[in-house]
Amino acid sequence: MDFHVITLFPQVCRLYTDSSILGRAQKDKKGKGSKVRGKKIAVNYYNPRDFTEDPHCQVDDRPYGGGPGMVMKALPILRAWQKAVGRKRNKVKIKTLIMSPQGKQFTQECAKRWARKYDHLVLICGRYEGVDHRVKVALEAEEVSVGPYILTGGELPAMIITDATARQLKGVLGSSSSLEDTRPARPVVYTRPAKLKFKGVIHEVPQVLTEGNHLAIKEWNKTVVKNNFQ
Repeated sequence: MDFHVITLFPQVCRLYTDSSILGRAQKDKKGKGSKVRGKKIAVNYYNPRDFTEDPHCQVDDRPYGGGPGMVMKALPILRAWQKAVGRKRNKVKIKTLIMSPQGKQFTQECAKRWARKYDHLVLICGRYEGVDHRVKVALEAEEVSVGPYILTGGELPAMIITDATARQLKGVLGSSSSLEDTRPARPVVYTRPAKLKFKGVIHEVPQVLTEGNHLAIKEWNKTVVKNNFQ
């Protein structure tokens, strides 16, 4: 899948998407017998300032009807979208999203569905008082929100959606078991050392987890799930 992020701050987003799992998923890998396995995802960035015509590269303007703040202009964003996917033949495989606090709530089911259904995900990051509504109309875009709160811009939501959707793609994660929605079998986890001293207090790993009795561990996990999520 290709992710296309339209943002005024691509350098901020790249720090995240070029790191860790997402970073590795964008690189070719050598498998057994020196066989090269292709990239799993691509994350591309488009700055609306690069698609302006005025010498000041203006991407915002005052809203019609008055009111506080500025609004992101439509044309630079539409041109950025054209640069990203305008020449793709199969438009059915393209999903365009506008990051917006008034949008539909993003969920794990959204990530699953988009990973399964689309080849290209375009994420438009709003700023200021929002994006000219004609962008949504012209691109038949969907407004999406990552939570009931207001952020300075759409970059963090775009990274959340990219991360959550990318990990649904085959080969991005090292283990398919990591795809469990909420990992209900392991809500509480520990690692070494078994005894940890902090501020004079000894914190120990539950003994059942150190004894190697997998049936007992399974029952312990069930109890923890029941106590924490019911």
